[in-house]
Amino acid sequence: MGEVLFQYKRVDPTTWAYLSSLLAIALFFKFNRFWSVRNFDLLLVILLAPGLLCIKLGLEKNATGADGFGIEMFGYIWLFSVNALLLLRMLLDSAMVRRPLLESNLTVGGLSFLTASLLLFLTANVINGTPEKADIFAAQRAEHVRNVETSDVENRVLETHGPGFTLFFFLPHISTQTVMGNEPVAPAESSDGLGDGFNDGAPGGDASAEQSGDQPPPISTAQRVTAKIMAIFSQMMIVLGMVLVAARHFDNMRMGIAAATLYLLLPYTAMWTGAVTQALPGALLVWAVLWYRRPLVSGALIGALCGSIYYPIFLTPLWIAFYWNRGLARFLIGFGVSIGVLVVVLLFTSFDVTGFRPDVFTDRLTQMFGVFWPRMDDQDGVWHYWNAVYRLPVIMTFLCLSVSFLVWPSQKNLGTLLSCSAALMIGTQFWHAHSGGMALAWCLPVMLLTIFRPNLEDRVAVDVVYGSRGSRTKAS
Repeated sequence: MGEVLFQYKRVDPTTWAYLSSLLAIALFFKFNRFWSVRNFDLLLVILLAPGLLCIKLGLEKNATGADGFGIEMFGYIWLFSVNALLLLRMLLDSAMVRRPLLESNLTVGGLSFLTASLLLFLTANVINGTPEKADIFAAQRAEHVRNVETSDVENRVLETHGPGFTLFFFLPHISTQTVMGNEPVAPAESSDGLGDGFNDGAPGGDASAEQSGDQPPPISTAQRVTAKIMAIFSQMMIVLGMVLVAARHFDNMRMGIAAATLYLLLPYTAMWTGAVTQALPGALLVWAVLWYRRPLVSGALIGALCGSIYYPIFLTPLWIAFYWNRGLARFLIGFGVSIGVLVVVLLFTSFDVTGFRPDVFTDRLTQMFGVFWPRMDDQDGVWHYWNAVYRLPVIMTFLCLSVSFLVWPSQKNLGTLLSCSAALMIGTQFWHAHSGGMALAWCLPVMLLTIFRPNLEDRVAVDVVYGSRGSRTKAS
């Protein structure tokens, strides 16, 4: 009887893609308004699945020695095409003034039950799976921070992941190691480009995490548990943040539960549940939106977001323009304090047995803010197949888009903040040298909130941002 009740097995990703797509259509498709924008949005989100499945199949073939490069590249091209349509949709969102209330086809009680059930099953996937290498490296780095020393672990992921992840892994690693003790360590898995349970087909870390001829660092049980705790925590914070954003700022909790349900239904979330390097930035961005009425808190969260992985630094022109007429000073103070804490941590962890290492500190600080020429080698994802020279015009176009939000749209509201933040994080997928467009958790939560949001033209900073003493001048 125990084998029947407790022998849990993951659903195959391809099977889950079919089932989740049909369920998403049943829950959110507006059959009485066939040509509605909601149906178009739902179709675009569902169309992400074929590209992800092709990439997974290609990685599996490559890992077994077969030729899967063709199907893998096709998956990246498919994913890029759908991301391009989603980017255009987010840029046009501000022009969609008429936004009729299109609720889901299920009651709020049914949606809540489904959301909790999906989160429970995804949590079981993480518990039964194996963490991604990049997340293991972050947990290992947290241990070295605790011992105030540098290591080769950070060099393996320095060019891909910002050092801010050390802070987020630090506390859970201390608590985990305290409970579990200093148990024996096991050698790291060999890099085959595949996840095991955690990501189930996701690239097992970035290209910078692989160094030919180097022995992978040993992995302890505490480090594995730390990575799993961070993965579960990040996903829970994304779901909770989406619900709270809708409850507090949309005045409609049902829309937030619907957006969270769709996020958990997507094949991407099922396959990459444990990718902390993707989920944690997404959670920070959602919570920055949640606290947008308090610029000091929001600025601190955006600063932590930029420190966790530096790509969100390009969100700052948009958020500065939003707070321009009210709350800009507090936003910048919060942002500066958060970045300052990360810099201080870098300073105090740039030590080894010989003492303070100025060169190590300078390298980390430069990497944290992305002050370096775009790399042209050792790239993963789609840029592994394409000439890296073509990244340069893509990066320049993205920079122009980021800076343009200082003046466009002329009046920014909460809806603009959501859609343009989603657009920028989608835009990073086109030139990110290591994920090939697969770091979708950076943009999916805010993008789904944009899809389900009501008209928010009245939610401008002058009217809704709290004053410096916690009071508003006008009712929201």
